[in-house]
Amino acid sequence: MLQETTTAAAAGGNNAEAFQQMSFSHMVQNFDTVAWIVFLTLLIFSVLSVYWIVVNLIKNMRLRGSSDRVISTFWETTNAQDSIRYMEEQKRSEPFSKIALDAAQAAAHHQRHEGSRLVESLNRSEFVDRALRQAVTRESMKLESGLTLLATVGATAPFVGLLGTVWGIYHALIRIGISGNASIDAVAGPVGEALIMTAIGLFVAIPAVLAYNFFTRMNRVTNSKFDTFAHDLHDFFATGSRVGELSAKR
Repeated sequence: MLQETTTAAAAGGNNAEAFQQMSFSHMVQNFDTVAWIVFLTLLIFSVLSVYWIVVNLIKNMRLRGSSDRVISTFWETTNAQDSIRYMEEQKRSEPFSKIALDAAQAAAHHQRHEGSRLVESLNRSEFVDRALRQAVTRESMKLESGLTLLATVGATAPFVGLLGTVWGIYHALIRIGISGNASIDAVAGPVGEALIMTAIGLFVAIPAVLAYNFFTRMNRVTNSKFDTFAHDLHDFFATGSRVGELSAKR
């Protein structure tokens, strides 16, 4: 009876030791140089991902709340000068006002240089169109800030974690070989500990992939609004007619 109790206690102690070896704290305590590099890389990936997720989320929420207001106010203002003044009052981060201002500046610049080589080489419509294309491209590129990093993290973080796991299993097998103890208790702890690194890589990658797909979809919708607004601005500054006036005249 005493022997059975002693055996059970020893088994419980071994199980507790194996469980402790599979803990995160025990893994960190046994990190070598390569393991620290892998872990810190995943940590940096995670921090950067969270930063750009928050930044892009705030940016898209603000843009979604202001875009319709800015566009409608521009077209509903009867005086063109008042419309331009309203656009100048918008924040520097507001893209639709900057597209409208670029088109207005291009039209005014072309008008000031009537009779020059500029007007001879490009008519008003072409000059405004070129300015609008550049403005839309610039604002579209601003929307994509951070997306490259999110895509990179989503694609590489699982492999970085896998590298840490492979490295950890390699060292675990070496320690097991040196000790000569190949029991399941001796193997489960070090191998389970090494697998934690793969889990960390997945936890870092999954939010980055989901965020990348989400923001790409939102940017696609915003770029469509850019193109529509730019087309209407081109008609306005090239012909002097506002949205709806051309169709009414027809």
